[in-house]
Amino acid sequence: MKVPSPGESITEVEIAEWLVEDGDYVEKDQPIAEVDSDKATLELPAEASGIITLKAEVGDAVAVGAVVCLIDTSAAKPDGGSAAEEEAPKKEVAVAKETKEVKAPEVKKSYATGSASPAAKKILEEKGLSAAAVTGTGRDGRITKDDAVNAVPSMGSPSTGGSRGENRTKLSMLRRKVAERLVSVKNETAMLTTFNEVDMSPIFTLRDEYKETFKEKHGVGLGFMSFFTLAVVRALKLYPSVNSMIDGKEMLSYDFCDISIAVSGPKGLMVPVIRNAENLSFRGVEAEVKRLAIRAREGEITVDEMTGGTFTITNGGVFGSMLSTPIINPPQSAILGMHNIVERPIARDGAIAIAPIMYVALSYDHRIIDGKESVGFLVAVKEALENPKELLMDGNVKKALEL
Repeated sequence: MKVPSPGESITEVEIAEWLVEDGDYVEKDQPIAEVDSDKATLELPAEASGIITLKAEVGDAVAVGAVVCLIDTSAAKPDGGSAAEEEAPKKEVAVAKETKEVKAPEVKKSYATGSASPAAKKILEEKGLSAAAVTGTGRDGRITKDDAVNAVPSMGSPSTGGSRGENRTKLSMLRRKVAERLVSVKNETAMLTTFNEVDMSPIFTLRDEYKETFKEKHGVGLGFMSFFTLAVVRALKLYPSVNSMIDGKEMLSYDFCDISIAVSGPKGLMVPVIRNAENLSFRGVEAEVKRLAIRAREGEITVDEMTGGTFTITNGGVFGSMLSTPIINPPQSAILGMHNIVERPIARDGAIAIAPIMYVALSYDHRIIDGKESVGFLVAVKEALENPKELLMDGNVKKALEL
């Protein structure tokens, strides 16, 4: 089996996990491995049934088109288990015999064990470390200069005897790529963030009145994402520079709205795209959000479904975030951050009232979006959310919700 191309521009993947063992019998289309690309983690299905021989280790970077395993299609399916399972008892017997016959080598100890060389002793004194806290790798356990250099002082007061273990794991290709992209955004864009607050009372009122009917009619809930997505679409039409990006020395603008939405998946944050959101109704947006979220949670999302996007919406509020400065999703020029909804005192008609308030944040690339446009865009989003009946539903709630 060769590594298939997960998507355009991807030249290699990393073996994240083998789901089978060498020598197992696999069925056609059975998931045999998870592979990381720089955009997503995907399952690799078996192309045929037979005995599998693995040709790559976990953590290996493998070029697209390279052979990762062999499947012997002439092998008969074993009865009652895989070939690996049948071999297990034999291996256990062999290990048992070896255990009886071979004794573990004794560690040689001498006066040098745990003692530091003159150079190591000086380094340990400078670090404030005791030789007893360092394991020597030199001859007979002597502490070498390298041991002292690599020794890490404990933080704060001396150890009280509790666990001080460490665990070092390799970052996945996806996580490394995300890290690179985030750093590049900070270094290569003039990112600023503007904030505002939204009185969510009108949306709460509409949802309380229509959410049950909406769900019965369409099979999806009437959530906040449809309101925010359609409010963003309206604002992008009013401020087209926010729906643009820099391409070399040119400004590339779009007459469509492909909205990326950040959702939490088993392998971390993923950002699938709602295509042509300007053509979708409340029902259409909610159905697409549900479809993409399910595919992300079940690990079935494809690279193509996460590629592109002209603007991103991220909701830190589901985790309890009150306020944040979201980082732009390159090569886009702006991202809207939603946050938790909290009842707060506000001034309404000259009096103090308690209302469900959400703080919203717009991070934008100041190279292409001016302050007037960024603030105007966020105000337009706020206006639509605080008056959804008129600005998002053309004054006809039932027609907009297709009830």
